[in-house]
Amino acid sequence: MKKLFLLLAILLALPLSAQQKLKVACVGNSVTYGYLLPEREKNAYPARLQALLGDKAEVANFGHSGATLLRKGHRPYMSLPEFRGAMDFKADIVVIHLGLNDTDPRNWPNYRQEFASDYYALIDSMRVANPKAKIWICRMTPISHNHRRYLSGTRDWHAQIQPVIEQVAANADAKLIDLFAPFHERYDLFPDALHPNAEGAELLAKIVYAHITGDFGGLQMPATYSDNMVIQRDKPIHIAGKANVGDRIKVVLGGKKQTATAAADGTWSVDFKALPAGGPYELSIEAPNKTLTYQNVWMGDVWVCSGQSNMEFPLASSIGGKETAALAGKMDKLHLYHMLPITTTYDIEWDEATCQAANRNEYYHPAKWEINNEQAALKFSAIAYHFGSMLADSLDVHIGLVLNAVGGSTTESWIDRSTLEWDFPNILYNWTKSDFGQDWARGRALRNIAASKNPLQRHPFMPHYLFDAGMLPLKALNPCGVIWYQGESNAHNVELHEQLFTLMEKSWRQYFNNDALPFYTVQLSSIAPRQSWPHFRDSQRRLAKALPHTYLAVSSDVGDSLDVHPRNKKPVGERLALQALKNSYGRQLVAAGPEYASHYTRGTSIIVHFDNADALSSSDGLPLATFEIAGADGIYHPAEALIKGNSVKVHSSKVKHPVHVRYGWTPFANKANLVNKQGLPASTFTTETF
Repeated sequence: MKKLFLLLAILLALPLSAQQKLKVACVGNSVTYGYLLPEREKNAYPARLQALLGDKAEVANFGHSGATLLRKGHRPYMSLPEFRGAMDFKADIVVIHLGLNDTDPRNWPNYRQEFASDYYALIDSMRVANPKAKIWICRMTPISHNHRRYLSGTRDWHAQIQPVIEQVAANADAKLIDLFAPFHERYDLFPDALHPNAEGAELLAKIVYAHITGDFGGLQMPATYSDNMVIQRDKPIHIAGKANVGDRIKVVLGGKKQTATAAADGTWSVDFKALPAGGPYELSIEAPNKTLTYQNVWMGDVWVCSGQSNMEFPLASSIGGKETAALAGKMDKLHLYHMLPITTTYDIEWDEATCQAANRNEYYHPAKWEINNEQAALKFSAIAYHFGSMLADSLDVHIGLVLNAVGGSTTESWIDRSTLEWDFPNILYNWTKSDFGQDWARGRALRNIAASKNPLQRHPFMPHYLFDAGMLPLKALNPCGVIWYQGESNAHNVELHEQLFTLMEKSWRQYFNNDALPFYTVQLSSIAPRQSWPHFRDSQRRLAKALPHTYLAVSSDVGDSLDVHPRNKKPVGERLALQALKNSYGRQLVAAGPEYASHYTRGTSIIVHFDNADALSSSDGLPLATFEIAGADGIYHPAEALIKGNSVKVHSSKVKHPVHVRYGWTPFANKANLVNKQGLPASTFTTETF
């Protein structure tokens, strides 16, 4: 590949009179042809590739709509005039993008075993035409969920063909161009679910250009690399970036050096042994024409702080927040990485430029690591700040907090597209009108994007969007855990949220390649009159018990009856930190309030056993409140509750044969007052299953 890069560099630098034009053949189907594009002769990807290569190259479009790679397919490419034209062209470089039409039920199901051999035959034919030809074959562009055959086979067959293409590239000494990953999340670039629009064709041309020239824009690092960054301690350190093909990369960290060479797709990586907490280090990354140096790098713990508006809620607006921020200089082990959205999801209409930026996944301003300071602290998440402060103080290590929360965001917006495509595809359809979405969230999204003329306009509330815009940039982090406060925009459908939250955990653990990645979640607070919230809070409690490495912080005692954004955030952040100190760091402490464990009936009473139940009491010195019991009729009655050791005896004269008990079962559970010795509140709960 390096030799070809040098050949191209020399060839494109020579005057035209001294050499023949470099001949590039684009072989393919309707995507190559430019089907549905206005002025396709100018806008199809081969035409845009011609513009990028300039007049020292000749790019020819040999695409044919509907063509199959399979020679027994319904329209075999090797039987078409474009194939004969490509042979006669005798190209120096051949770029092949075929396979999409082979997902037709007439093709792959019947002739899949012949796909590889037919691909080899096509490649061999191009080499017969020009034995010196360099061949690139492409992983197929996506077919989105809106395709009419998506769930009847196309999704599955498309996925089955991709690894065969990779196998062919490896065995045929052909280079591989990935046209799937760069477009997978951008289904808005494919108006009919199959063919790119002009913007998509331009991007496709740029990808092909980078591969055949080796020019990937020089040395580039992930967005999370900057001065003051935190690298996860006690784990192998993987440093990866991009550079031009063949570039020799030297990486120096803490006096240790590693080298790598940029591969055919521009990627490179090196690995260092794990380092303990400490610093500061200097990290230097050097390529032939560029050096990046990062100062004040620390080994510590990195946490992702995500969710919706209550995680986003700034320290400046919280109780005692300004006073806390004024002391930021004393909390110098905190490092803040704040991904601020370019606009809000308030009740406003975005302008066209904002809509277009959102479509490009540019929903966040560029961010960089900051050492804790008053101004940065005031804008940062109050909950995350108190969480990180308690960890830094307790552990005496540097803590990196990455905040990407977005007000109003839905659970489904934080799940990657592949997970939804395979585990919950129905949620992808018609998201602005689907009953899967909460009325409020759908209405707000439509208000925001009302000015857009794009029928496939994207928005932070839509499925997988915030994973694309807010999680994909974090791949380099290797975090030790997640704190999560979200659910208000999914509380209308408890059963749906249970599926989505489970999928979100799966999605993030796969993404960070950590099956044990812990999630520390905040149970929804108290507010009136959100009638579904008691049930939702109980569902969160049950999820935390059922899902591995999932822990809950109760917040119902610090809610606000009239405001979905209660201002008392410090207890919530510190309760999350207690859970982390116990479950991630092994500290021997009580991290939660009394937790319902079991119950049984004794005469006309129900005895409820609790864990974390040392020295049970009421938080206000008054009798325990908000306990209710029901008989077989399912009708609940207020009950007297008396503490008996680590249990509570619940009784009502109106229920002679009690079956179920519940506690704090109101949207605004301000009178629920059961706490343990540590003063931590019990979760609201019910023993009834729904």
